[in-house]
Amino acid sequence: MGILYDDVVLLNHSEREGDPSVITVNCPDKTGLGSDLCRIILFFGLTVVRVDVSTDGIWCYIVFWVVGRPDTRWNLLKKRLMGACPSCSSASGISYYRAELSPRPPDVFLLTFCCNDRRGLLHDVTAVLSELELTIKKVKVSTTPDGKVMDLFFITDTRELLHTKKRQEDTHYQLKSVLGDAMISCDIEMVGSEIAGCSQGPSFLPQEVAEDMFSFEILHEQLSTSLACDKAIITIDNLMSPGHTLIKIACQDHKGLLYDIMRTLKDYNIQISYGRFAAKTKTECELELFIMQADGKKIVDHSKLNGLCLRLQMELCRPLRVSLMNRGPDAELLVANPVELSGKGRPIVFYDITLALKMLNIGIFLAEVGRYQIGDREWEIYRVLLDEGNGSGPSRNKIVEAVWKMLMGWE
Repeated sequence: MGILYDDVVLLNHSEREGDPSVITVNCPDKTGLGSDLCRIILFFGLTVVRVDVSTDGIWCYIVFWVVGRPDTRWNLLKKRLMGACPSCSSASGISYYRAELSPRPPDVFLLTFCCNDRRGLLHDVTAVLSELELTIKKVKVSTTPDGKVMDLFFITDTRELLHTKKRQEDTHYQLKSVLGDAMISCDIEMVGSEIAGCSQGPSFLPQEVAEDMFSFEILHEQLSTSLACDKAIITIDNLMSPGHTLIKIACQDHKGLLYDIMRTLKDYNIQISYGRFAAKTKTECELELFIMQADGKKIVDHSKLNGLCLRLQMELCRPLRVSLMNRGPDAELLVANPVELSGKGRPIVFYDITLALKMLNIGIFLAEVGRYQIGDREWEIYRVLLDEGNGSGPSRNKIVEAVWKMLMGWE
């Protein structure tokens, strides 16, 4: 099958504002392709209203109906989607079930800058880095008593150009244009991956914090609170198809919903042969997936099916964890999201956290992000020490609710 490289991803823009644009992906298949594509769409802030996907195990055809934003960078989106697709020459004789080769880890850079503090500063910096496609792997932000901020960002460059003088100058210019005279200094240097390593020792997160955020009993209780989506209805059907297991999902929509489903199936090494997603209303959606195991057979083991349903239920209802705890006299906001087995974290989490706090006019005294193991999963944890001022701001429950709604796209 021959296909021009530019035709691997096709964009058909809507003629009227608010109507969905159509993204068509037609390329060789690979393990986790759907997850990678949905992750990119989540990063660019698109709203998915409908999806059709089909594959024969070698070639994949996916159509996304999406609603963009006024500032959506469509050309860059197409470039990133094309970059996630295998080359067309790889389709010949290569099975969908072949394990992926591990890519070379990206170079890690340390961005250090000092500036005068102000409300919303951290979000403005995060927005610039996101616009430049610089991914934050780890961050340490601290405020000095004299009102200055020292920020350390360990970042990687999606464009793989940050080692060049021009790319570093562009980054410095963009930060300067946003921060203005408040910026005192800004330096970028390449560092070893061991220096910027995200894995933390057991002491990184106190045991009581881990229990509060990850205890199964507490999570079960919170499924009925405002910090969870409505319970998803998941139905398994092994009679509809002779070669596939059919999963039907009806659930409340949220930002990144498709990514949460696709990354879960990817981690379970489950392949999708055909699927259909549709948003029925602004808040409700339905999904049908014909799936099989990596060996090409349907899933008949009841324990595997139950385990998959439980994981999907949790990922659909609580794809992230949000908590606010006392840290001495201050309040510490904690947000956690699971890391894919491939090592990829959830995009734009720090952006959403800082935006929610900026809208609440809440300052940030200290911020850290790191990865560590809890049970059999790796988690990315954001710890933000809040500057609540004189205590006249919103209640702590309101803070948690605002951050949760921003992360879920319900703001």
